[in-house]
Amino acid sequence: MEGIDPEAVGAWITSHVPGTAPPYRFELIPGGRSNLTFAVEDGNGRRLALRRPPVSHVLPTAHDMGREHRIISALASTSVPVAPALGYCEDAGVNGSPFYVMGFVDGHVVRDGAAARLLGDGARRHAGEALVDVLADLHAVDPDAVGLGDLGRREGYIARQLRRWHGQYSQSTADGLATVPAIDTVHAELAARMPGQGPATIVHGDYRLDNTILGDDGEVRAVIDWEICTLGDPLADVGLLLVYWTEPGEESPLADAPTTVEGFATRAELVARYGERTGRAVGDLSYYVAFGYWKLACILQGVVARFLSGAAGGDRTGMDDIQGKIAWLAARAEATLSVEPG
Repeated sequence: MEGIDPEAVGAWITSHVPGTAPPYRFELIPGGRSNLTFAVEDGNGRRLALRRPPVSHVLPTAHDMGREHRIISALASTSVPVAPALGYCEDAGVNGSPFYVMGFVDGHVVRDGAAARLLGDGARRHAGEALVDVLADLHAVDPDAVGLGDLGRREGYIARQLRRWHGQYSQSTADGLATVPAIDTVHAELAARMPGQGPATIVHGDYRLDNTILGDDGEVRAVIDWEICTLGDPLADVGLLLVYWTEPGEESPLADAPTTVEGFATRAELVARYGERTGRAVGDLSYYVAFGYWKLACILQGVVARFLSGAAGGDRTGMDDIQGKIAWLAARAEATLSVEPG
C-alpha cells in the first residue's frame, strides 16, 4: 500500500500503543490532498487512525506530524473535541517519514450532498451551529494554559500567511505550472489592505465542515486535519469557513457542496452566532473571505504540483478541472476585495 509499510508500522503500533495486537489492516481514508490518513484495524477489531505526510514533494516547514500530534494532545483537556492522541513515531526509518496514531472517531465526514442527506434536517441545522460553537471554543483556549504558547508568533499572522502561501504558489510556477495573474494581483491588494490584528488565538487554518466528524445529531465529535494550525488572527478561520459554506444556487470551491442541501444555516446566521459566542466584531469580513479564497487557490496550486510530480498519494479525483478551479478562486478573491465595507 502506498505510504504504509504494513509490517514495520504494525510492529511499531504493537510496541507503542497499549492494548493493540496484530495482524493490522490499513485502508487509505479518501478526501485528503495533502497529508494522508489511514484507517487501521488491529487483530482484536480495535480501530485507530494514522497520519503521515505525502509520499514525496514535501514542502519546507509543512507536514509536521509531531506538531499535529502535539496540538491534539494539548487540546484533549479542553472543550474542543479531538481524536485521542495515542503515539508519535519520529523515526523516519519505520515508514519513510514520521507519523502519529490516534483513536478512530466514528461518525459522518460530510464532504458532499450525499453525505449531508444522511443527516436529518434538524441534524444539518445543528451541525452548522455546533461548528461555530466549537470554533468559538477553540478561539477561547488560552494557548499558554495548554502548553501551546510557543506554537507560533502571535503578531503579524496575515503578513506571515501572505508570505507563506505566495511563496508556495511561486515555487509551483517555478516548477513549470502556468501562472495565475489574479493570484499576484490579489496578493498585492491583501498586503496593502491588511487589517490590524487583535489578541492572537489558536487558529486551525483549514476549518470547514468536512474537517470535522459529526454524530447522527450533527454534534461535532472531533475536529481533524490540524496540519496548518498556529497562533494568529481568529477571523481568518471565520473567513475560510464562509468560503466553503456555499448556499443553494451558488458556485462553490467544492464539486458538490454539502451545505447546499436544505436545512443548513445561512452564512449570515453562522457569523451572527460566532459574534454572539465570542463578542468579536464581525460586521465586515470581506477581507478575511477574500484571503480565504486566495489562500485556497495557492494551496490547490501546490496540490497540482504534487500531482504532476507523481506525489499525490491522497485523493486524486477532480484533478482534470482543478486548474480551472484555481483561476475561479483567484477571481472570487478579487471580486470579494472589490466590495466596499458596509
